[in-house]
Amino acid sequence: MKRNSPRNSIAIVIRTKRTSGGEVRIVDSSKFKVATNVAMAMVTLRPGGLRELHWHPNADEWQYYISGKGRMTVVATGNKARTMDFQEGDVGYVEKTLLHYIENTGNTDLVFLEMFKSSHYQDFSLSEWLSHTPPELVMAHLNIDRATLDAIPREELVIVPR
Repeated sequence: MKRNSPRNSIAIVIRTKRTSGGEVRIVDSSKFKVATNVAMAMVTLRPGGLRELHWHPNADEWQYYISGKGRMTVVATGNKARTMDFQEGDVGYVEKTLLHYIENTGNTDLVFLEMFKSSHYQDFSLSEWLSHTPPELVMAHLNIDRATLDAIPREELVIVPR
């Protein structure tokens, strides 16, 4: 006999960030109180979609690729970068605070999980960080003019295109 009671079924409120390029669905302790030491995001990138350049300040990122084909580039200190291709069944890993982005290289949706040993999902995009840095400092270090700086989005895009 199947019982339908609150003890064997739950509803989880998921924060979703959605654009025409895909979506990120986040579950962590802010909405799911029993997630005291784990946070996750289910990411869907449409063909041509890109999970923008970002980093996670609070935890390493483990990924599990559910479907599709993608490519991830991880940028470390010392001007070092590594690019890897992923497909269904692959596992990826990014150390805490390393810049990285993921692009869909196939012609179907790329779907993967991002998992973190932390109670909260946290990320910072490069464009978001640049918008909070003094403009003169950004222009001097990147050797760009004011028009180029002004063209950089001021908010986190998460998935591009919008």
